[in-house]
Amino acid sequence: MNTKKQWFENDTFWETWGPWLFAQPRIEHAVPEMNAVLGLLQIEPGSRVLDLGCGVGRHSLELDRRGFKVTGLDRTTSYLKQARDKAAQENLDIEFVRSDMRDFRRPEAFDAVINMFTTFGYFADINDDRKVLANVCDSLKPGGVFILDTHGKETLSKIFQKRMWTEYQGIIVLQEQSVTQNWSWMQAHWIMLRGSQRIENTVEHRLYAASELAALFSGAGFSRVDVYGDMEGHPYDETARRLVVVGHK
Repeated sequence: MNTKKQWFENDTFWETWGPWLFAQPRIEHAVPEMNAVLGLLQIEPGSRVLDLGCGVGRHSLELDRRGFKVTGLDRTTSYLKQARDKAAQENLDIEFVRSDMRDFRRPEAFDAVINMFTTFGYFADINDDRKVLANVCDSLKPGGVFILDTHGKETLSKIFQKRMWTEYQGIIVLQEQSVTQNWSWMQAHWIMLRGSQRIENTVEHRLYAASELAALFSGAGFSRVDVYGDMEGHPYDETARRLVVVGHK
């Protein structure tokens, strides 16, 4: 039996790339992101929210600051420790859970679930994506709502670059990307140059068209599915910048 870990199951990967993935500007951007998300979700403080794939907790923390009852879920131990430490510093009462999103299900426990920053579609088997969506639907209260933020095939095709590089506080990151399997799969080779260090990893995830992802939501039990081209709720048309799907139970 092949027991080789998939890339996202490697905690060392997340620990190594965390300072780049969650640089301070991205942490600070949680404020306007949650302004937009709450505008779409239309939920009131006191509502129970699951931050699915919470990472270091930037959205969980911001939601708790605004009076929501938050559960943050992630599989990376070091990220959860950072999130718990930050919550403790601010005297915030957040439940952080270490689990795989394919396994987590808490029937009718949440008013809303958020999944941000392309934290979906990592699994080689599309049935695992279906399982995640079914778990989310089961975990929502009747009338609950789920928002998923990612790049769609349509939005990615407009900005796709084979190679790119970025720099932040002395860390240089080179990325080489390719789209395979008839535009259903993205593979990216990341190279980090940090001082004398050179670190290389490969990241992969599934790509969905808006119609494909909306159909997956419907198949998981959502009674209504809305699709937007950004967090501000603009249409998913030729001007779309992201693929934002909102499922209503």
